[in-house]
Amino acid sequence: MAKNVRAIVIAGNGTNCEREVAHACRLAGADTADSVHIAELLAGRVRLDDYHFLNLAGGFLDGDDLGSAKAGANRLLHAPVAGTSGHLVDQLRCFIADGKLIMGVCNGFQLMVKMGLLPEPQKMRQTTTLTFNDGGRFLDTWVHLQVDPQSPCIYTRGLRGLYLPVRHGEGKFVAESPQVLAGIEARHLGALKYSDADYRQAALEAPANPNGSMGAIAGLCDETGRLFGLMPHPEAYVDRTHHPRWTRETDLPAEGMGLWLFRNAVNFIRDEL
Repeated sequence: MAKNVRAIVIAGNGTNCEREVAHACRLAGADTADSVHIAELLAGRVRLDDYHFLNLAGGFLDGDDLGSAKAGANRLLHAPVAGTSGHLVDQLRCFIADGKLIMGVCNGFQLMVKMGLLPEPQKMRQTTTLTFNDGGRFLDTWVHLQVDPQSPCIYTRGLRGLYLPVRHGEGKFVAESPQVLAGIEARHLGALKYSDADYRQAALEAPANPNGSMGAIAGLCDETGRLFGLMPHPEAYVDRTHHPRWTRETDLPAEGMGLWLFRNAVNFIRDEL
C-alpha cells in the first residue's frame, strides 16, 4: 500500500489547467501534487517513477497545431531524455506496467488517444481520435454524464452520474471503425456518456451531446480501468462555488462532483498500490 500518494501534473507548451488539477489532487487527499514542466522530464531532472498518479491537464497544447495534442503526442513518443539512452515513452511504459494511474482531461484526453494509450495501451496504436465538434465551433457549457456501472474504470466507481463543464473545439469522439467502437462498447470502456439530466438515457444528439461523439462517449478507459481520459473538466468543479447556479441553489453540497473522480483515484492508490 502507498503510504504517501504522489501525483504529478505535466505542464508546459500551452497547457493552462495544471494548477487546478494539482489543487484537485490535494483536495482529494494526495500527499504530494507537483506541477512539472515537460522540460524538466525531458532534461532528466524529474522522473515518472517517483509518482503514482500521472495527470495530463487541459489547455491549448502546442497551440493545437497538427490537430489537438498531435504535436504533444509526438514529443512524448519520440523525444529523448537528456543524459540517458531512452525516451520519455519508456518511463511511461514502465509507469503503466507498474499498475499506476493516468488521467487525461480535455487536451490530455486527446493526447492519450493520439499516443495510443487508450483504449489499448499495450498496443500503443491509435484507433480513436477526438476531432472538430459537429457544430464547428468552440463550446463552453455544462453537461450531464451517465456512468456505466459495468465499466472497469477506477475513477467512476460508486458513481451514477456527473454534472461537469466542457470547453473545447475538438471534442468529438470518433473510432476508426465500427469494430473498434463495438469493442469499446462490449468491454464497457466508455465509462462516461453524455446523457439527459436524469442520467438515464445516453444522448446521441445536441445539445445534450455537445460535440456529436460516437456512442455519446465522453470518457474512455482501458481494460484495467487505471488509464482514463475524458473531455469534461472535473478539476473545474471541486467546490460548490464552481457550480453555475451556486448563488441560486442553496442545497448544493460543499464539494463539487469533479472531486469524486480524483478521490477515487487517490483512495485506490492508497489502498491497492
